[in-house]
Amino acid sequence: MRVLGIETSCDETGIAIYQSSKGLLANRLYSQAAMHSEFGGVVPELASRDHVRKILPLIKMVLSDSGLELSHLNGIAYTSGPGLVGALMVGGALASSLAYALGIPVLGVHHMEGHLLAPMLEKTRPEFPFVALLVSGGHTQLVNVKSLGDYNLLGESLDDAAGEAFDKTAKMLDLDYPGGPIVAKFAANGNINRFNFPRPMTDRSGLDFSFSGLKTFSRNLIERHRENNGFIDRQTRADICAGFQEAVVDTLVIKCLRALEHTSLQRLVIAGGVAANRRLREKLEDALKSKQARVFYARQEFCTDNGAMIAYAGCQRMLAGERDDLAVKAYPRWSLDTLTPPLGRN
Repeated sequence: MRVLGIETSCDETGIAIYQSSKGLLANRLYSQAAMHSEFGGVVPELASRDHVRKILPLIKMVLSDSGLELSHLNGIAYTSGPGLVGALMVGGALASSLAYALGIPVLGVHHMEGHLLAPMLEKTRPEFPFVALLVSGGHTQLVNVKSLGDYNLLGESLDDAAGEAFDKTAKMLDLDYPGGPIVAKFAANGNINRFNFPRPMTDRSGLDFSFSGLKTFSRNLIERHRENNGFIDRQTRADICAGFQEAVVDTLVIKCLRALEHTSLQRLVIAGGVAANRRLREKLEDALKSKQARVFYARQEFCTDNGAMIAYAGCQRMLAGERDDLAVKAYPRWSLDTLTPPLGRN
């Protein structure tokens, strides 16, 4: 089965084709980060317009890359939520229209299920069940993944997501958007021990997260170290980035270990944009060695939003017979634990 995947939930247009018997055939991604960096964050209307401009050229590119024609497709999967409603509508409208014209099925896919399953695109993939850490600009969640579609939410952020905290801290430091990669770059030259950043909610039981207090700590620290001209010297900026990143990473690692202990599982998947953070990967791998547990993640290009994960997730559900009608489905908010296993896999 060949499935075209369309991802337009936020500021990246991702298009891919996945074939059930051969794997990923082609993948293309266009990022709007440079356009939104001028505003320090995503502008929804601009994002929607740019998806309209890029989606058809990218579909033509992946068809060319894979040597396929539209007539060779067996289904279309698109991100139907959560995300920016205007951006979601662009992908959904195109997917439903194209499916109608070709006479093939269409299916709306949960964005975070796509991230959760992204490691399945790799040669070394986890077996069910496992614990998943979904960590991005919009979500920080720990999920007990029993099988495809059978998800139990263990804990989540009560306020800012980890990726959002990275973005806001970068903005306070007058750094570019998106904040995660640039903070990590500065952190590589910083002293993690210069400032005593808190590890929020690690001194109490439970698997929920909170990063708003860490963000406030960063703001106060930054303001104390601004010079008369309003700037922060480069080394202090690097030290703040290093301390902040270490605090976020330590918090995530501590909660992941608790989740594995709580579920008695030994497989951990990390997915989402923050999963690309090298420091997080290093510390998780070190922490899990002593527990005889293992961590899995997608390659870096599949950590951020992409069409490959949507094509894969859609293909798995379509293989089990799942289909949607042609009405465009766009859900700005959509809880992962409301999903159910696809038909035939209950």
